[in-house]
Amino acid sequence: MQNSSTLSSISANAAHSASGLPPSFARNLSNWYHSHHRSLPWRREPSLYKTVLSEFMLQQTQVTTVLPYFARWLQKFPTFEALAAAPEAAVLKQWEGLGYYSRARNLHKLAQAYTQADPKPQTAAAWRCFPGIGPYTSAAIASIAHGESVAVVDGNVIRILTRLTANDTAFKNSTTALKSLTPLATQIIATAADPGIHNQAMMELGATVCTKHKPLCLLCPVRPYCAAQRAGTVEAYPNLQRSKTVRRQVDRIFALRDGHVLLHRMPANAKRLANMCELPDANLLGICLDGAEYVGKKKRGISNEQITENIYAYQPDQSVLQQIEHRDDFIWADITIVDTYTLSGPHRKWLNELLASVG
Repeated sequence: MQNSSTLSSISANAAHSASGLPPSFARNLSNWYHSHHRSLPWRREPSLYKTVLSEFMLQQTQVTTVLPYFARWLQKFPTFEALAAAPEAAVLKQWEGLGYYSRARNLHKLAQAYTQADPKPQTAAAWRCFPGIGPYTSAAIASIAHGESVAVVDGNVIRILTRLTANDTAFKNSTTALKSLTPLATQIIATAADPGIHNQAMMELGATVCTKHKPLCLLCPVRPYCAAQRAGTVEAYPNLQRSKTVRRQVDRIFALRDGHVLLHRMPANAKRLANMCELPDANLLGICLDGAEYVGKKKRGISNEQITENIYAYQPDQSVLQQIEHRDDFIWADITIVDTYTLSGPHRKWLNELLASVG
């Protein structure tokens, strides 16, 4: 229990410094983590490779979604060397359904670079030279795998720090908040006995206790230090401006011909889904869908985009067939082996549903 002078010091320095936090803050957090953390596969028998893999998979993806992918990935690519030697197509196939496929490509490139590196990276600064590695991921890897005292700052940590200090700054976005709060996170981790455990504890606290909605303040191991909790305003933080939602609509075709389904393969230089397949956008072939059978409406979100995709059963006429024949970005995929093609997660699900509906 902290005395009143300690709590007053914390409140007075709230938005500017961690100097009011005694070493017991980090100690309480660490003790709580040792007793209450979730048993996750990258925490059991940890290794550098597992740490790197988990950090890539967990970017913008929930733990429950990642778990089966993580297990299957380790079976297919158990080491940096195995991953480095794999063709990109096999890597993307293994990632299918996780989304944000640039992560898989960067992880593949990282494995290739890491196996060739001499000396191997040990610090956050060294890890930032590798593909797909930014400040957060480099800090996580360097602290957890190498014990470097460098703080991670992600959405969970931003939420904890702004609540801890009752920082009501109107941040333009998460990047702005990260830059502003990193000095505070750095001051706090300096008091931790084990930087890797401290960073994991901060992330675990944000994921399981100091949640965005309905935080479990009564269970929080650092509740006495929290200015927002004392003021009863916990859910007001952080004050982040939301990105404007962009809505768009796409008309897709479901075309079957002699046991084959028509797929469109994205170009290698595409911003999203490079070299991956989806049901074709009707506009790409200049198709008029008047009279085509409407199959249904599907929705998905990518970043700040909300996309409505209308799907039509379509039989290409001779002019469209000729057009397809002269384009290498369209594929007539044999439906008996369509699972061997790499599709985006939503389109894999929708295609399976469509094929099942026609027997």
